[in-house]
Formats: sequence, structure tokens, C-alpha cells
Amino acid sequence: MNAHNIIEDTARDAYGRLISYLTLKWRSIESVEDALSDAFVAALESWPKAGIPDKPESWLLAVARRRLIDRARRERVSERAMSALIALSEQSEQKSSAGTAFPDERLNMLFLCTHPAIDPSIRTPLMLQTVLGMDASRIASAFVVKPSTMGQRLTRAKAKIRTERLTFAMPDAEELPHRLDAVLEAIYAVYGSGWDDYTGVDPRRKGLVHEAIYLGKLLANYLPGEPEVQGLLALMLHCEARREARIDASGSYIPLSEQDTSRWSTQMIKEAEHCLRAASHSNRIGRFQLLAAIQSMHAQRARTGSIEWKGIALLYEGLAKLSPTIGVLVGRAAAVAEGYGMERGFALLEAMPCDKIMNYQPYWALKAYLHMQLGRQEEARSAYSRAIGLCEDPSIRQFLYQQANRIT
Repeated sequence: MNAHNIIEDTARDAYGRLISYLTLKWRSIESVEDALSDAFVAALESWPKAGIPDKPESWLLAVARRRLIDRARRERVSERAMSALIALSEQSEQKSSAGTAFPDERLNMLFLCTHPAIDPSIRTPLMLQTVLGMDASRIASAFVVKPSTMGQRLTRAKAKIRTERLTFAMPDAEELPHRLDAVLEAIYAVYGSGWDDYTGVDPRRKGLVHEAIYLGKLLANYLPGEPEVQGLLALMLHCEARREARIDASGSYIPLSEQDTSRWSTQMIKEAEHCLRAASHSNRIGRFQLLAAIQSMHAQRARTGSIEWKGIALLYEGLAKLSPTIGVLVGRAAAVAEGYGMERGFALLEAMPCDKIMNYQPYWALKAYLHMQLGRQEEARSAYSRAIGLCEDPSIRQFLYQQANRIT
């Protein structure tokens, strides 16, 4: 593998860890981002000529630290503060050279991005970009907005941090639960981005699923009494248990209801159920617990051979009252259609606001399916065409083509 590929892999795998570690030490996300960018530029210039270092992450960390110290000197930081920064840098340098890996501070950094002065609507996107390394276009897709809109929001948030000279400090134990929702959303969005890459061909999404589950488990150990943390972990584990069954040998997409349950991971399902039971002890129901409960009911097909759609529809009803997102409303329509009849499900789809579903691919795929079940061939063909046009994953696009071709 050449130097450029190593740099790309390191940027993808270590960016969040490096940003988080440095920001917790230097308290300035803008300065750290600039310093780390300089470090990657230096790597692009140095590694092809001098060779790839034994520890690429430590090399980048050392260069970024030197850039931060240089910047502090230019800004005439007090001698006392400068001495402390240099001592901290030298201490970290000694650990890296001794083979001690720098700690993974991303979980702490996720909470730091929930600073009260940061607009709550941008906290999760800010985490996704700065801590977890997702680009603005993928973040925009997760929040169903235009990439340009999301880019502007992130730019404004960072400008606010800069102009108001916000510093990052870890919230105390009493504050943590109040900042938890945004952190859970960020981890879930990371998992969803990795999960959506059905065939695993998008290099930008490599490792995101494992990172999200890792952070979920870290968070569960950190806050063992929070039921929504357990709910999120249960949700991710239930979904991940089916990864091998999502595509066939030729790479074609297989819907959940048609998957071979013998290919599901029994161990992951057991782990997910354990998390759900732990969450239930608190008697505080939440969004992620309901989402996990829906996946738990799907998992029961491995034992019963059937899907309890009415039970799933009931869970979606509760979820729609608690968190009426576009994805939840489409999921509810699908469950109601299967449990109570296609017409009732279709009516729920029709009631959804046009501006919300215009570019939401799952809505059009479900609408096409329901039209086909109701014998409306032309409407089904049109909806399938829209769904195919909005689909980014080649395996799902091929599946939709096959469904459309079944229309007589």
C-alpha cells in the first residue's frame, strides 16, 4: 500500500480520536482542526519521500502538537501557560514513543459538543463532523436536508465557537443526563450511515458500524443506569445481527421479512435482548427502547416463523407520539399496512406532509409497494421510478428495478 493510501486510511480511522484527544488538552476545536489539517498536509509531503512511519497516528499527533505550540507562541500565550502546554506535549510525546497509545477521548468530546451555548439543533451534526469525521453531505443525508444547508449550519456553529471564544469543559455528573440525547443521536447517525452501505463498497463508511457499537458499549459502561443508552445499544446489536443476511451470494438486497433467519447472529440477538431487559428496569420508556423493541419483535421470527405486525404497529404508534420523525411515520405506515390492511397503511402515507417526503427514498419505495398490492399498476410504476432515482445503494436500486419489472 502506498503512502497516499495509508494517509487516507489513517484519516478515516483516526481523525476523530486525534481531534478529541487534542481538543481535550488544548480546549480549542478550531485550533486543533487547523493543526491536524497541517499535519495531514505535512504527511502528504513527507511520507512519499521519507517513508511511512511505524506509527502513523503518533506521527500526526506529534506534528499537530508542534503546530499548536507554534500557534500559541504567535498568540503570545503567557509564559506560565506556555510552559504547561510544552510539558503536556512532551509528556504525551514520551508516551507515544514508548509505545503507549493515546487514549480514545471521543466519548468525552461528544459530551463537550453539547455546550449550552451551542444551538441544540446543530450539536449532533457538529459531533458527527468534528468527532466522528463524517462529511457535511453524509450528515445532511442523515438529517434529510440539503448538503449546502448543513454546511452553512456547521460553519455558523464553528464561527460562534471562535467569536465567543467558547472553551470546552467536561460537564459534571449532574449535567450529563441532560446532554445525553444529542450524544445518542450522534452515535445512532454514525451507525445508520455505516448500515446504509449494504454492500460495503463505500470507503468513506468503512468501520462506522463498529465505531458506533464501540461507542455505544463505552457509553453503557459509563452511564449504566440510563435506559436509552441500553436501548440504543440493543437497537444497533439487533440490526447488526442480520448483517450477513441482508444480501445474497450475488450481492442482491434481501428485505428483512424475507431474510434467512439461520444467517442471523444468535449471540448478538441475545446480547441485544439483555440490553433491552436492563433498560426495562428503569420504567422510563424512550425512543431508542421502542425502536429496539420493534427490532426485537422482528427477531422473534427466527423462533416463531412469523411476524407479529399488529404488535409492531402498536409500538410504532407509541413511537410516533414520542418522536414523529419521517422515518418513524413511514415505518408505522408499513406496519399498519401489513397488520391491518393496505388501504389503512396507504392512508397514513397520504397524510404525510409533502415537503417532508419529497426526497425521502423509503417513502416512495413503500408507496410503490402499496400501490402494487392495491392493483394500481401505473401509480406503482411511477413511484418505483421515483424511489429508484433517489436510491444511492446499487443493491437496493437493483431490488427496486426487479420489483418494478414485476408490474404487468
